Amino acid sequence: MGSRGTGHVDELIITVGITGSRISRSQTPAIPITPEEIARSGIEAWRAGASVLHVHVRDPHTQIGTQDVELFRQVVDRLRAETDAVLCLTTSGVPGCDYAAEERLAPLALRPEMASFDAGTINTPAGVFFNEPDFLEALAAEARRQGVKLELECFEAGMVSTCLRYLDDGVLDRPPHFQFVLGTPYGMPADVKSLLHLSEMLPADATWSAIGIGRAQLPMATHAILMGGHARVGLEDNIYYRRGELATGNAQLVERVVRLADELGRPVASPAVARRILSLAPTAS
Repeated sequence: MGSRGTGHVDELIITVGITGSRISRSQTPAIPITPEEIARSGIEAWRAGASVLHVHVRDPHTQIGTQDVELFRQVVDRLRAETDAVLCLTTSGVPGCDYAAEERLAPLALRPEMASFDAGTINTPAGVFFNEPDFLEALAAEARRQGVKLELECFEAGMVSTCLRYLDDGVLDRPPHFQFVLGTPYGMPADVKSLLHLSEMLPADATWSAIGIGRAQLPMATHAILMGGHARVGLEDNIYYRRGELATGNAQLVERVVRLADELGRPVASPAVARRILSLAPTAS
């Protein structure tokens, strides 16, 4: 769970959720929409200290998320050319929309080092986010075929249990990396009690990270740092720097966590160190 041996805590992996699928320019002018904007924002976040870039892409016309592989390719090619960051591509599609399984799996063909695995079905303000067993098993199989490590996104405790069963059954590979998503309207609340409960469910070989939605982003990052976990920030999850003040971009949110980690005694992991902690290959594929 991030701790290895008595008294040792891993360096902090900072992940940034660059854009997500639905936040609009009317909500914040800082949200990146085009492939060029998404890649540039990812590069800025990497320079600020993020070692993992969680990538969605947007349809430039509708500005809503899409699984268009060619748009992903534009972003991925630039990020690979200009950073050494770990790339984690989404397989979510657009929550609330019924994307076909093959569309959701399509970005795996780019062979990122990581991809998201949303471990169950959950309500969202936009509708039901379907993640049925057949899809999850197909995702696990295709990720294994492509050599992609899955980031196990869990919005509530039942999703952790699902992942544990898949690990026991050999559907998912070890060692697992969990991403707890706390503070969504229909998931577990973003509080210490939830984070403690979820982290205590994990096997000894697991690593974990936490997302706090909206105003919970900074508190959840802080608790994850203190508990030996890892943290995700970014405009996908939260568009404000503080109450009433929009963030200027992803880099600003990363920079704050870097400062916080320094104050709390957690060195920030470089991408190379993040690969070691996450049991990835030493260099990008």
